[in-house]
Amino acid sequence: MSGEKNAPQPEKSEAEIISGKKENLEFLKEKGVEPYAYSFDRTLPVEGLLEKYGGAGEEEGAEDERAAGRIVSIRSHGKTAFMHIRDESGKIQAYIRRDILGEEKHDLFKKFDIGDIAGVSGPVFKTRTGELTIKVKELTLLTKSLLPLPEKWHGLKDKETRYRHRYLDLIANGEVKKNFETRISIIKEIRKFLDGRGFKEVETPMLHPIPGGAKARPFLTHHNALDIDLYMRIAPELYLKRLLVGGFERVYEINRNFRNEGISIKHNPEFTMLELYQAYTDYEGVMNLMEEMTVYLADTILNKRVITYQGTEIDLSPPWKRLSMKDAVKEHGGIDIDSLDDGQLAEKLKSRGAELRQGITRGELTAMLFEEFAEEKLIQPVFITDFPVEVSPLSKAGRKDKSIAERFEPYIFGREIGNGFSELNDAEDQEERFKKQIESDAHGEVSKEIDRDYIQALKTGMPPAGGLGVGIDRLVMFFTDSASIRDVILFPLLRPEGKGKNDEPQD
Repeated sequence: MSGEKNAPQPEKSEAEIISGKKENLEFLKEKGVEPYAYSFDRTLPVEGLLEKYGGAGEEEGAEDERAAGRIVSIRSHGKTAFMHIRDESGKIQAYIRRDILGEEKHDLFKKFDIGDIAGVSGPVFKTRTGELTIKVKELTLLTKSLLPLPEKWHGLKDKETRYRHRYLDLIANGEVKKNFETRISIIKEIRKFLDGRGFKEVETPMLHPIPGGAKARPFLTHHNALDIDLYMRIAPELYLKRLLVGGFERVYEINRNFRNEGISIKHNPEFTMLELYQAYTDYEGVMNLMEEMTVYLADTILNKRVITYQGTEIDLSPPWKRLSMKDAVKEHGGIDIDSLDDGQLAEKLKSRGAELRQGITRGELTAMLFEEFAEEKLIQPVFITDFPVEVSPLSKAGRKDKSIAERFEPYIFGREIGNGFSELNDAEDQEERFKKQIESDAHGEVSKEIDRDYIQALKTGMPPAGGLGVGIDRLVMFFTDSASIRDVILFPLLRPEGKGKNDEPQD
């Protein structure tokens, strides 16, 4: 749609458009019009009107309907005009005639602009072309818009503007709003799925005295009244497991985590995670739960299990493949880890330009080889299992092989979307692992202080349990075929305006 009152018209500059809108605002004020109304009672949203009158003929409805929305087009023809208004549910046409509205109100209507929010009242009919239309008897200005809509409704394309001014993106690009509606549905259905299996949703602190539950750089803040430093949480794990100690057996939380790290198409410094813990099960139990939940979401929201992501078909149908980390490196990288010594494994990584810390363990080398040679090739859904225990400080060691952990990560399209464990509940073992993690930390990604209260909680006794974390943003990316995490976060973190472009590294 053109967004022009009388096509064709010469192009106006943005300054001219803004000046014209302000002049119209002053004119309306002088005529006693309130340009920012307090309320407007609608009979139905647009979608409801379209459903109610969709099968009607050209005859007018018997009753007046009241609708409201943003004006997205105006076509004037002297004493008559057509305009479209759009609300959250859809768009409908309004027909305005001078002899019906009255000369004074018609003159006021001439000062309405594209982008204004208006209320209309009148009977509904269908035009000769079959378009459902409201014949306007009453017209009310609800909000005067003072800025032009983006690019005259040809679609807002500039990513910087789209992310920084999401409200413009939502106005101009209908598919963007659908993506976020899908996100809302995913979170709603996750809650429904877990609630139906006896899980209880809880809330745990966002401000932590000690960062814990994952390996990452935290954001630091300060509480003035207590005069203490606090950290924005990097994970809720240790608090959720305290609840298992306290007697809750199935708990989950959907909320934000914060990590003071890089930005890419897969990473935003604040992101949404689902974390859940289930007593008396293990990593196999929560692995099955992850698979069931993802398939449930596909069935419920998309009505299909085969999706297309960035041109690649992804089949979410169960059962998903299970593959050990070593086997993944062998299958996708051609490297048999068990046949090589530590020095040879290190050389494989150095050939890719990897930097290795002094004293790196064999388990850490294995994890790095997986990330370097296998991760990006895991296109179809797969659970990677048998992580080295050195990189899994919160997971139980294997029942037969103590060098591996009972841990898994689900991968789709080369991207990790979750993490699950048989949770470590041996307090002494946990304390020793925390100490080793601190000793091996070369990049300041681990707190130098052990969470003693958590150790005390484990000494009180935590039942055997399985834990699962799922990255909601990445899951939504797959369900909406979004290339970047910024496309599924309403307000992604950006540099302040004037501080340079917010380029998005590809990882």
